[in-house]
Amino acid sequence: MTLDTEVSSLKQVPLFREVEPSRLKLLAFTSERVHFEAGQTFFAQGDEADAAYLILEGEAAVSLEGPQGPVRLALLGADALVGEMGILADQPRSATVTAETAATVLRIDRGVFLELLAQFPQIGIAVMRELALRLEQTNQQLARSTNAQ
Repeated sequence: MTLDTEVSSLKQVPLFREVEPSRLKLLAFTSERVHFEAGQTFFAQGDEADAAYLILEGEAAVSLEGPQGPVRLALLGADALVGEMGILADQPRSATVTAETAATVLRIDRGVFLELLAQFPQIGIAVMRELALRLEQTNQQLARSTNAQ
């Protein structure tokens, strides 16, 4: 895939719509396009948070290890960002992310991701909104499971 095609793909992602093309070109150049087959793991709970992943195509499941085995928290599709929480918190991965279907992702190195947030506050705000939404969804799931018991 050419750099221009990569930039074109990134422009479609809501998170990067406001970023100027020259910066997207740098992001595309410094990031790695990775393909996962269904069942392959992007990263596992407890791993070092060394990169964020932007899902370009396919779906990925987010799960936690529970007392009775893995608990699925979410199923994410195209344009979803995963792995940013560990980078932002400077903590090991809090969940495991596995390809549900064949998936193509953009692996954004930790340093590049942090630089993007520093240079483009609107990306930081979009990431915070997404994290707040996920927290709210998790709270609702917890409330439902507690009421069901």
